[in-house]
Amino acid sequence: MSSSQPRAGATVLVVEDEPSIADVLAITLRFHGFEVVTADGVHAALAAARTARPDVVLLDISLPDGDGRQVCRVLRAERPEIAVVFLTARDSPADVVKGLTLGGDDYITKPFNVDELVARTRAVLRRTRPTPDESTPPPPPPPVLRHGDLELDEATYTARRGGRGVELTPTEFALLRHLIRHGDRIVPKEQLLREVWRYEHVVESTVVETYISYLRRKLDPLVPDGPPLITTRRGVGYGLRRTADRGI
Repeated sequence: MSSSQPRAGATVLVVEDEPSIADVLAITLRFHGFEVVTADGVHAALAAARTARPDVVLLDISLPDGDGRQVCRVLRAERPEIAVVFLTARDSPADVVKGLTLGGDDYITKPFNVDELVARTRAVLRRTRPTPDESTPPPPPPPVLRHGDLELDEATYTARRGGRGVELTPTEFALLRHLIRHGDRIVPKEQLLREVWRYEHVVESTVVETYISYLRRKLDPLVPDGPPLITTRRGVGYGLRRTADRGI
């Protein structure tokens, strides 16, 4: 199976109350090899998520029985590893920021191009559920990555700084993992877009800056008297503060 295809058995939960849109999404995703489950409201979405245990949720915000963002909150609490892509007509910057802050891994506005939607769904799955190479033996247990006072546990999708833990969304986890694997080096923004977000072509995007901001808000307060963890090389990219600079 090529890396461009979803892994076998990947399941998408489509939460959309407009039947015509839900049908188009279901037909398109099934054509591209996904298993698809649909729901038309908040309560139906939570029930379907608990039964089908999808890998990714395409989630409308305006639903007949409530706000789809509540679905995201509940799923994040129950299954931190699940990927959530908001699919909505709400396209204001405030709505986008709020959706990503709640733990969304991507935000697609209506009207949308179905080919782009499929590509971005695959990209979310690649960074949250990497496809194993069936020709190689199973990998060893996930390690705990360390950089100074920072620990990243690949088994639980959690981070610890200064001995205090914090939960991360799959995208936040993938970004921090990429930075920690590069040690003290600055990672160019273009490389992060290609290797964390899996964009095949580098595009103008503020998604890296947005998620760097989220990580700073979560990790820096864990060590109130310590220096900021993530450094910025303006016009180049981001990296983790050198351990020598932190007295470690």
